[in-house]
Amino acid sequence: MPPRVTFQPCGWQWNQDTPLNSEYDFALVNIGRLEAVSGLSRVQLLRPGSLHKFIPEEILIHGRDFRLLRVGFEAGGLEPQAFQVTMAIVQARAQSNQAQQYSGITLSKAGQGSGSRKPPIPLMETAEDWETERKKQAARGWRVSTVNERFDVATSLPRYFWVPNRILDSEVRRAYGHFHQGRGPRLSWHHPGGSDLLRCGGFYTASDPNKEDIRAVELMLQAGHSDVVLVDTMDELPSLADVQLAHLRLRALCLPDSSVAEDKWLSALEGTRWLDYVRACLRKASDISVLVTSRVRSVILQERGDRDLNGLLSSLVQLLSAPEARTLFGFQSLVQREWVAAGHPFLTRLGGTGASEEAPVFLLFLDCVWQLLQQFPADFEFSEFFLLALHDSVRVPDTLTFLRNTPWERGKQSGQLNSYTQVYTPGYSQPPAGNSFNLQLSVWDWDLRYSNAQILQFQNPGYDPEHCPDSWLPRPQPSFMVPGPPSSVWLFSRGALTPLNQLCPWRDSPSLLAVSSRWLPRPAISSESLADQEWGLPSHWGACPLPPGLLLPGYLGPQIRLWRRCYLRGRPEVQMGLSALTVSGLQDELSHLQELLRKWTPRISPEDHSKKRDPHTILNPTEIAGILKGQSHPFWITRC
Repeated sequence: MPPRVTFQPCGWQWNQDTPLNSEYDFALVNIGRLEAVSGLSRVQLLRPGSLHKFIPEEILIHGRDFRLLRVGFEAGGLEPQAFQVTMAIVQARAQSNQAQQYSGITLSKAGQGSGSRKPPIPLMETAEDWETERKKQAARGWRVSTVNERFDVATSLPRYFWVPNRILDSEVRRAYGHFHQGRGPRLSWHHPGGSDLLRCGGFYTASDPNKEDIRAVELMLQAGHSDVVLVDTMDELPSLADVQLAHLRLRALCLPDSSVAEDKWLSALEGTRWLDYVRACLRKASDISVLVTSRVRSVILQERGDRDLNGLLSSLVQLLSAPEARTLFGFQSLVQREWVAAGHPFLTRLGGTGASEEAPVFLLFLDCVWQLLQQFPADFEFSEFFLLALHDSVRVPDTLTFLRNTPWERGKQSGQLNSYTQVYTPGYSQPPAGNSFNLQLSVWDWDLRYSNAQILQFQNPGYDPEHCPDSWLPRPQPSFMVPGPPSSVWLFSRGALTPLNQLCPWRDSPSLLAVSSRWLPRPAISSESLADQEWGLPSHWGACPLPPGLLLPGYLGPQIRLWRRCYLRGRPEVQMGLSALTVSGLQDELSHLQELLRKWTPRISPEDHSKKRDPHTILNPTEIAGILKGQSHPFWITRC
């Protein structure tokens, strides 16, 4: 198990059912800052080799996940050993940062039976997992390719992925060599109406493909469609450096000791640009959802590395367009497929390698999902508490899910631990009986880190079963998916579709994929205008209603909000009113507020004795406002 520090408050007992998690422990790698405190004004930042200027009365542990843990040393308790305890944490943290290599934890180390535990979701490590998902999406024009089974095409790609039926693996191997890092076009999601969402890396323009390779690339990009849209995912979205700088500014602003004055706090929040980047991601994802949903076409997400913004946009598009992705099982499967299996460099982006390419793109994605959850609370089966658990899990080095940059690295590490890697053979989906295997845990093994009561909070009590996949449109849906223009290729950039003369950059002459002038688009300035354009043009098609199951979020002004329960949890005074999630929680919070009102209600005048109310009567909002108006001790009822 990775090194961690755990405190045991008086009366607290370790829960054997959740051996990997406690609200009183911190993985050392997750500690962002340590401070020693004495009195009201003496605060010292603790670093390796620093000398204590005083014996601390308490220490503050600032987590990189915005958590804050305050540990006090009471007289007669640990106070005489406060110096030794504090320095032990500092030294252990320094040694942990130097090691930087964690191997995860196996089932045997978690006290579980070996070889008997089934992953909660498909980990997309076997051809069988990919084939099952392909059938689930009814992607009949696609097949599972095994060309990268030995990671000899690209170590950052999964062993298996989807390619068009009529493309041979030998053609795939040659074609992928003309893309950055060997990450050629492959299917991310098949829309039930017929469209396909693809993702790929940037064209390797220095290569010199022959005619057969160019033909194979074009066939993979077209995916059997006559209408093709190429999306530059880096256009209008922040760079990795922008994301990292915004997150650092956000963390500094949300710390309890932030020096920003209260009257300038909102301006400082705007200055971090974090919410602007969330807004930009939602806007672009909305546009792409319209492109995928409005007509039968191939939509290709192209990013130079194909490991950051492609995953973010592909995931958001599926959340906006596919109700099954909004279930708890579907969302976990989506993250596993589009982020973990697709080779997002978690370890590098989250600062685990010390490289200069740190940028929390995945945390930006989780913020976008939280925004959707606020705007469409009845459409998501999972709750904000689940998103918080997932947010915090990226900093906890208990599993290999977020500890490695590529599927190849995870497989290699699992091999070093003698863990079992299942290889799909028709008819043999389970390991042979009688053998013992140490199955590697994944982040989705929640029951080893959270109690049953906590896991129940992952469910959204406001989820409407009418929004479940069973009530979605039948397959196929030709009613709103209208055929695109013949042999057309588009570039989607800055909210508008621009015709392209050719699909690949290596042709000296215009491609056969030319665009007729009658399909020239009007510029679009927002996702709403793009939706109008897509469903309103050409005029003889007539106006089409918004497809059922499609969500188009708002992203203007106050529609994008700060995720307070995540970013401000180090400020307990700001968390008032943010802890209620279930019906029972809301009842407890209401009882607490009513108790405060009873304490602060002014004495009842003699003429009001006849109007004396039952102390257990629930106050309506007008009555609450009236009571608060006359108080000299203001307090805030904060609504998330």
